[in-house]
Amino acid sequence: LAIFACLSACAIFSRRREWLYLGSILSSVMLYMALVNLGNIFFRSNLVFNLNLYGLLLVFMGYVLLDTQVAIESFYSGYRDPIKAAGELYTDLVAIFVRILVILMRNSEERRKDGDRRRRR
Repeated sequence: LAIFACLSACAIFSRRREWLYLGSILSSVMLYMALVNLGNIFFRSNLVFNLNLYGLLLVFMGYVLLDTQVAIESFYSGYRDPIKAAGELYTDLVAIFVRILVILMRNSEERRKDGDRRRRR
């Protein structure tokens, strides 16, 4: 939640339309990650999974910046739909939360495995 709040505050207090140019970059990275993830179904590489996990975490952090500025700009232009803006930001929040949760679970599992290996010796 702190990550989300900091990124939203960054988008709110930055210059107008500063982060709107992230849209094409984030979409391209998202497509690349989807293709890599599709290929990883067949190869089952742990490295590729980790790169995809951390990469998508960064992408969704970028989407928080983008969606916050899109909501602000649409408000200034007269199009006021707070439900849509809140839905987009909520989707970003859930995506970030899920990825952080997976990262923490994997780290916990690795620590448990390391502890089991040390006990066996």
